[in-house]
Amino acid sequence: MGLLVVLAVVAGLYVQHALDLWQTHNQADAQSAIVHRLISENAILVREEQSLGNPATIVQDARALGMVRQGERPYAITGVPSR
Repeated sequence: MGLLVVLAVVAGLYVQHALDLWQTHNQADAQSAIVHRLISENAILVREEQSLGNPATIVQDARALGMVRQGERPYAITGVPSR
């Protein structure tokens, strides 16, 4: 009888450890997915940073905001039907 109790306790400990290991594995998978997502976001941000430092991009963005270079004359075309 006592041997069965000891066996049940030992089996219970193994089950508890197996559940802990499974939970840790799931947490590691979740953290790994987060790391991969952050690596992808970082790569996108690095490319965007490099693009923003490019003089051509700066000019393009400034023109999109309606800015003109010193000495240029701004003009607007009116009366054109929208597409």
